[in-house]
Amino acid sequence: MPLYDFDEDNHRSERSYQAELDSPYFTTNTKLHVLISGAGVAGLMLAILLEHLEISYEIVERCREMKPLGSVMCLNANVLPVFDQLGLTKEIMAASKPIREFNFFRGSMKRLGQYSDYTAIERDGYERLVLSRPQLHQILMSKIPPEKIHMGNKVKALNQSDEGVGLRCTDKTEFYGDILVGADGAYSAIRQSLYFQLKQEGLLPEADMRAMSKGFICLVGVTTELDPSLFIGVEDQYSSGSVMISDNTPYTWSTFTVPDNKICWNVIIQLSAQESEEAQFRSSEWGPETSDKILKDVGEYRTPFGQLGDLIQQTPRELISQVFLEDILYETWAHGRVALIGDANCLYEIKPNPSHENLVRALKTYRDERYSHVKTQHSVSQLSAKVQLGHSWGEKMLRYFVLSMLPKKMQMRQVVKDSAYAPLIAFLPQPEVFKQKQGKGNVLPQREWVQVAKA
Repeated sequence: MPLYDFDEDNHRSERSYQAELDSPYFTTNTKLHVLISGAGVAGLMLAILLEHLEISYEIVERCREMKPLGSVMCLNANVLPVFDQLGLTKEIMAASKPIREFNFFRGSMKRLGQYSDYTAIERDGYERLVLSRPQLHQILMSKIPPEKIHMGNKVKALNQSDEGVGLRCTDKTEFYGDILVGADGAYSAIRQSLYFQLKQEGLLPEADMRAMSKGFICLVGVTTELDPSLFIGVEDQYSSGSVMISDNTPYTWSTFTVPDNKICWNVIIQLSAQESEEAQFRSSEWGPETSDKILKDVGEYRTPFGQLGDLIQQTPRELISQVFLEDILYETWAHGRVALIGDANCLYEIKPNPSHENLVRALKTYRDERYSHVKTQHSVSQLSAKVQLGHSWGEKMLRYFVLSMLPKKMQMRQVVKDSAYAPLIAFLPQPEVFKQKQGKGNVLPQREWVQVAKA
């Protein structure tokens, strides 16, 4: 069996005919063992589910140590029931602030409009919450036994057969299991290696051969604890969320207050069509020097808490990260024993000693159930990006219509529709709040799964 060797640094794949990975999983299969590539939010959440099922797993993470990178995250009725089921609600609440208003301003701080929702808890049973990504990651990380996370292991190659799947890292460390889940981000080495294999075999859809569209570049950070006498409103009970949109530059920036008197902030630059095309091939040129120039350029931009530069100065430089905001919806979510994050939530349907056919069927079933919802939310996300971040004439007109002319009743109708899809962990009891929502016409039914014996 050929080993597909992925060279991430050169953004290409090469095929080498090395010896088949030697593993007991290629000869015997006595207990389900899951490999997770990536210890981000998605990978950790999957690991917590496996802990509850007592299914054996290992996480392979490329970083040698986890840095508290990222900015704000918003949790609402779509996902909060899951935290309820896992018993994490108290920790999430302590690390979060409820948010009921979201304000839009020009760069001059002239008000453009407001999105508000004061009925979330009565309608959905949950407040909309904001917290920093580092806080959420820390909560999830604390639930994983340290010995199950292998740090500093960069995936270089993978292979699979009807009996198992194997990983090889750049330091020649090898890991073996029954199923591999790629939870390693937008530039997933697992996805790129898997897609290369499928392309070689003529099985990759043409839609999945497209390059991701880099429409925006984003710098994010979270301040240290701020002095409430200097940053008025930072200690308020409810989060203050604001987005500022420049009139004459492609810049948008936002701020959100979170617990411990901290502010999550970001700066987003909309790329032109030419810049977006060039970025496909020149991502490596967006290094620290580029970030420093951007941070200097935006220092005098205004926010509800003073100049943006004041917040940047209160943020450790090593914790300011830069990412591209990219847009693509992939058709291929899994192949054989390899799944990309999202697919693996159907593991509770798999028997302790799964056959190759069991795994393939479970992954396909989940993809069939989930895809339509993902496609809908992908379209909603694209529209939201145009309203919040767009600088073209058409996007400005769309923003004016949504913020100034769209009736509140129509806005709330969309909110109710969006909150109706709240998938639960099928092998855990439903939260009481969720049970109370049923029958009110705003919760989509979920497929029933038969719980099987633990592995």
